[in-house]
Amino acid sequence: MEILDDVRDYYGKQLTGRGDLQTGACCCPPDALSAEVRAAAPFIADEINAKFYGCGSPIPPMLKGTTVLDLGCGTGRDVYIAAKLAGEDGFAIGVDMTEEQLAVARAYEEEQRVRFGYSRSNVVFHTGYIEDLAALGIGDASADVVISNCVVNLSPNKEAVFREIYRVLKPGGELYFSDIFADRRIPEALAADPLLRAECLGGAMYTEDFRRMMARVGFVDFREMNVSAVSIGNEEAERKAGFAGFTSRTVRAFKLSGLEDICEDYGQVAYYKGTIEGYPHFFDLDGQHRFFTGKPLLICGNTALMLQKTRFAPAFSVVGDTSVHYGPFDCSGGGSHNNNSNNSSAPPDGGGCC
Repeated sequence: MEILDDVRDYYGKQLTGRGDLQTGACCCPPDALSAEVRAAAPFIADEINAKFYGCGSPIPPMLKGTTVLDLGCGTGRDVYIAAKLAGEDGFAIGVDMTEEQLAVARAYEEEQRVRFGYSRSNVVFHTGYIEDLAALGIGDASADVVISNCVVNLSPNKEAVFREIYRVLKPGGELYFSDIFADRRIPEALAADPLLRAECLGGAMYTEDFRRMMARVGFVDFREMNVSAVSIGNEEAERKAGFAGFTSRTVRAFKLSGLEDICEDYGQVAYYKGTIEGYPHFFDLDGQHRFFTGKPLLICGNTALMLQKTRFAPAFSVVGDTSVHYGPFDCSGGGSHNNNSNNSSAPPDGGGCC
C-alpha cells in the first residue's frame, strides 16, 4: 500500500497541472489524437484537461452505444470523451483511487451533460482500485471496451489488473490502453523510488514480462498500435534510470476464444468496407494491418477472429475458414509483419507475430 499511497499523494496533492510533471513520460503528443477524439476534445472543460495526465490517447473507434470502462480515469477527460463518442445510449465508467482528481471529474458531470446536449448523464465515477473492480460492483462481462491511459504502470499488482480487465470484458470486447514500457526489468529499489514511480518510469512494464502475463490472463494475441521512444528529460531521473530504454505504447487486445499463440495461415482474406465513421479510405487494426477499402489483404487466423467476432465485424468481409491449414503465417511479407515494423529499433515483442 505504500506505493499506492505515494502515487495518490503525488497526483492528488503535489501536482496542480501537467506543468508540474518532472519528466517527459506522462505526456501525450498532439498527433496521438484520432480525428474523432480531436472533434470531441473541445467539448471538455478546461480544468478537466489541465489536471489530466496521460501518455497517449487510448480511445478506439466505433464506440456508439457501447459501455466503456476507464481504469485510472483521473479528472475524467477520457471518460467524458468516451461518453461523447458513445452517445446518449452509451455509457462511460471511470475508476480512480485519488479523491482530489475524482472531485474534479464529478464536479463537471452536469456541465458536460449540457455540453453534449444529452437529456441525462451517461457517466459514473467510482473511487477504488483497478486491481479489484468486483469490490466496486463492476460485474463479469459488463464492459464492451476497457481503456486506460498511463496508469497500469503505477499498479503494484499488474497481473491482478489484467485479470480483472479480462473478467469484466464481454466476449469479443476490447482492451485498448496506452502505457510506459521498459526494455528490461527495473530493479526493485528503483521501482519503489517515489519520483520514478510517480512519473510512470519505476513501474514501467518489461515488454517480455508483459507478453507472458497477457498470455496467462487470456489475452493470447495482443497488437501494438504504435510505439514511440520516451525522453526522460530530468537529470535526477536520468541518473537513476537512464540505463533502461523506455517507450510509450498503445496496445489493443480482444477477449476471444480460439486465438492461437502464434499466427497460423488458413488462406483467409479480408476486405474492409470503408464503413467505420472517420475511416472511409482505410482502417488500421494495429500497427501492421492497414486495410484499404475494397482491397483484399491476406490475414492469419487470429486476425480473422478479431474481424469476425468483435464489434468491427459489420465493417469487414472475411473470405475463407479454418478447414485447411497452410502452416505458420508468413509475417515477413504479403501485407503483414511483426508488431513493431513501424519502429525498427523495437524488438518483435507483440503477443502475435502479426
